Amino acid sequence: MSVQLLLLKSGEDVVADIQEMVVEEKVVGYYLKYPCRAQLVTPNNTDDTSIGAKIQLTPWMPLAKDKVIPVVSDWVVTIANPVGQLENMYLEATAKYEEREREAPGPDQ
Repeated sequence: MSVQLLLLKSGEDVVADIQEMVVEEKVVGYYLKYPCRAQLVTPNNTDDTSIGAKIQLTPWMPLAKDKVIPVVSDWVVTIANPVGQLENMYLEATAKYEEREREAPGPDQ
């Protein structure tokens, strides 16, 4: 598992467990497992005494059925290690998602 933060050409910050997509010994893209859009959200009622921002995670491509989404390397501007708080949020969110998936009844039940 390699949790990384990607900046895409679209300007989106995406955090995911990534794996390189290699063709003929060249990285041509990345496989993003459980990709989430990461955003800094500031409260609406900020005053001079409290200027804080919170990290918000939302599913990236929430209508996709696939858990692993391929992205071509041309769309990735850069890749960095996420701050600890973001990595922990991502790991907790994906663990909860996998737990719900295991507990959900299958289509045959």
